[in-house]
Amino acid sequence: MANGAHSTGSRQNDRMMLFALASGRPFAEAVAARVDMPLAALEERAFEDGEHKVRPLESVRDADVYVVHGLDGLAAESVNDRLCRVLFLVATLRDHGAARITLACPYLGYARKDRRTKPRDPVTTRYVAQLLEAMGLDRAMALEVHNPAAFENAFRIPTLHLEACGPLAAAVLDEVGSADALAVVSPDTGGAKRAAALRDRLAERTGTEPPLAFLEKHRSEGVVSGDTVAGDVAGRTAVIVDDLIASGTTLVRAVRACRERGAGTVIAAAAHGVFAGGAERLFGAEGPDRLLVTNSVVPRLQDEWRGRVRVVPVEDLFARAIGALHSGTSTHAALGE
Repeated sequence: MANGAHSTGSRQNDRMMLFALASGRPFAEAVAARVDMPLAALEERAFEDGEHKVRPLESVRDADVYVVHGLDGLAAESVNDRLCRVLFLVATLRDHGAARITLACPYLGYARKDRRTKPRDPVTTRYVAQLLEAMGLDRAMALEVHNPAAFENAFRIPTLHLEACGPLAAAVLDEVGSADALAVVSPDTGGAKRAAALRDRLAERTGTEPPLAFLEKHRSEGVVSGDTVAGDVAGRTAVIVDDLIASGTTLVRAVRACRERGAGTVIAAAAHGVFAGGAERLFGAEGPDRLLVTNSVVPRLQDEWRGRVRVVPVEDLFARAIGALHSGTSTHAALGE
């Protein structure tokens, strides 16, 4: 096959298998329930010196295999730990004859470093792609990566980008009841397509197309500046859309700008609620009135924060995509795109 890729025909085998490592099992179990099949059995063993092994306990020969695994950092496992474990699992599945291996990734770590912005910068997204391909991966799907074009270009194997705008739009409407007084806000011009996608889903559901607004943003060495708003948010509920919430710096700045320009209520809607160090300010006066995030990662939430956060399930997106890939049918139709 060209570029060293493995066969990726529309249907490799009638036998489909789903695997998940222990750290991502709750999300994978939800996906498996939607697909209506159990997760295949794995042995995971840790050794005294920190090394580990993973072994499928069922034959994978000639099977169409899906590994449901995110690359977010948890308290017990770093992003690097989770990447290493999935690399070994993919390689093991390849060694033992899987016909096709697809990574179904709710959160793709290192996706934010997708281009060089300073001399001698790395392009880490591409390096992660090369590692996965070298282990024998045939296809990668991921939810709401930072830059979908960079994601597609980083891999030489087929990719599938899943958008969270559908589930998030439904959650927004459940929160506010109507799109009549909404404004959809992107915290930077780079997120314009993501904001427009959410606006379009809101319009499909209600027949009302909310206006779009954008903020100026400049980031250098972790410092974010710029607060000019292009678009009208006065008297409206501002829905700030982003791919992820980490430290909250970008979101706090966007919330402040919307309130200064007369927004009545501010809601944040993001695919990934990472909530890293510094995110505590999101749950004080500087933060939005409500935060909507998917269950792509397990949010690091203190008990007093939980009343501000709504977790939106997205396992159905993955289940529909997996079903379409396995059957060789249109993923666009399955995902409602």
